[in-house]
Order: sequence, then C-alpha cells, then structure tokens
Amino acid sequence: MSSVSKGLTALATVSGVAGMMWFMPSVSATRTAQAPPAAERHLRNIRQLTFGGENAEAYFSPDGARLIFQSTREGAACDQIFTMKIDGSDLKRVSTGTGRTTCGYYYPGGRDILFASTHKAGAACPPKPSFERGYVWPIYGSYDIYRANPDGSNLRPLTTTPGYDAEATIAPDGLIAFTSVRDGDMEIYTMKEDGADVRRLTNSPGPDGGPFFSWDGKRIAYRGRPLKPGTELTDYLALLKDQIWRPTKLEIYLMDRDGRNTTQVTTLSSASFAPSWHPDLKRLIFASNVKDPQQRNFDIFLVNVDGTGLEQVTFNQTFDGFPMFSPDGTHLVFASNRNAKSEGETNVFIAEWVQ
Repeated sequence: MSSVSKGLTALATVSGVAGMMWFMPSVSATRTAQAPPAAERHLRNIRQLTFGGENAEAYFSPDGARLIFQSTREGAACDQIFTMKIDGSDLKRVSTGTGRTTCGYYYPGGRDILFASTHKAGAACPPKPSFERGYVWPIYGSYDIYRANPDGSNLRPLTTTPGYDAEATIAPDGLIAFTSVRDGDMEIYTMKEDGADVRRLTNSPGPDGGPFFSWDGKRIAYRGRPLKPGTELTDYLALLKDQIWRPTKLEIYLMDRDGRNTTQVTTLSSASFAPSWHPDLKRLIFASNVKDPQQRNFDIFLVNVDGTGLEQVTFNQTFDGFPMFSPDGTHLVFASNRNAKSEGETNVFIAEWVQ
C-alpha cells in the first residue's frame, strides 16, 4: 500500500511486520469466502484471490481481465507489484524485486503499467521510522514513479524530482494524476503519460492525495484535510520534512482534471480515503472508519457525488478498503482482513456487483 494508505489501514491492524514470511498457498485457484451478511446486499459470490501476507490496492486492467496489486509475501521482505487474472491465476511479479513498491496501475489499452518504487535508492527495504514522535508512518522521499511493459520489462522513470512521488492513476487519454511532496506538502499533480508537463492541481496545506480519475477522465476524486495555521499544521509540516506523517481524519473531495471546481463530498469527521468511481459517474466508492466509535474498523461506502445518499456496502468486523469497480460495473475488487489466518493478513477479494 502507499505509505499514506498503509498508515491509515494500520489503524485497523492491517500492517504486519516487515520482513516476516507468510505461508502462501498457490493462487491458481480462488476460494469462495464465507457468505456475506445479508446487509452486504450489493455483493454476490465473494471470492478470495490471494492467501496470506499483505495484499492490497488491486486495480483492474482496462479490459477488466487482469488486476495489478502490491504484495508483501513469501520471498518479498516488503511490497512488490504483481499482476494476475481476475480469478487469481497467472500470478506474475512485475516490479524489480528490490526496494519497496506501491500503487500499480494500467495504462489505457493495457499497453503499459506504472508503479512507484524506491529501488533506485537501494535494493533493501527502506527503514521503518521510530515512534519517538508518536504513531507515524513513512513518506519515503525515495519513491519515484516508473513506467514499464505489462511484464515489467523496459522499466523507465517518469519522475526524478526529490521527494515522495506515488499514488498515480491514469485517465483514458493517458494523463497521469499523482501525489507528491516535491514542494514541501502533500499535493496532487498531473503529468503526461511520458512524465512531461508536470502541473500542480491542489494548493491547500494538508495531506491531499490518492487522486482517482473518473471513467471519462474529466474529474478527479481524492482524499484531503485542509489545515489552517496553528499547531496541527505546524506539526504536520515538521513531520513531513522528516518524511513521516501521522494518520488523521480525512474527507473525500472532487475537482476537475485541471484542478478547478473543487468540492467537498463527505463531512464524516473520520478517516475516509481511497475513493474511486462507479461507472455511472454519479457515485463514488471509498473506505472509511465512520461507523466504528473506536475508529479502527474500516468499511466500504457508496456516496453520490453531491454528498447525498451515503450507503454502507461492507459490514465486516475488520478492515475492508481500496475498492474499485470493473470497467463494465459488474464486479468490485477490494482488500480485506476477512478470513485472515494471522493478525495483519490482508487479501484481495472480488465480488459480483448487485445493483
């Protein structure tokens, strides 16, 4: 998961111990999860695609036939990027196997992939921060975004600017949106598919990030928390300067692809993140801990783009997050702690979507 996303999901005890090897059965055959509670009326035939370790941020290829995701599993001390068919078969590692990676995504037509990686700074997993300043999560300045062929070959950098560059998604015309700390704050930028013409879209102090294009490429959903001058902003910027971040409350926002017409969608006063789009372009799907008084259990929610019609989709008592619809809207992929054999185990699930 991206550093920011992992910092949030760790609130739900998602993050495991880096370097711990987990038993990983073959994923050539999927396993049907336990029947969902009746409340999960939108989900049918839930299937588990990965088994053991930490697996998350699975995103569909444009034709809906494959998924790209990140995984810490046997043979990988920290997250690497993999692809697989939507039945869990034909698993392939497409990142270098060195450094830490995050946030894979397919180019239009599935002709290429991208992901963020720290491998240029060293083959080892970057160190985890201490907790001398409280619970914090790393925002590795060594993350850069890379483009590669679908099998991971022909790897080339799209970003080389100092500072965290990650959390990239791509519009149908190839425009890339991503999160960067290159200007001293978490902000959202766009660049062309070859890394050229970088433009900053957000200008609000605070942790803006996780941009996700609408299916027509005209709008971007993202997470954010505008911070006014004061103690919280001062602390946030001081931590960020040291490449760390303290998980916080976040809301879901929308803006046009050029950064104009920003609107706040949610007002939940919770940690809401990982928004993506329903194919009807009228609704967003995202993860939030709004229903848990202890703010540790995350579930998946739908909401209209105007902020009305909030509806809970999952009712699992652990973590559900990183939802994405298939291009045709018939399936939903997500990460979850359900069925976990060990604390921190997170797997990728897919379900048929019932309207």
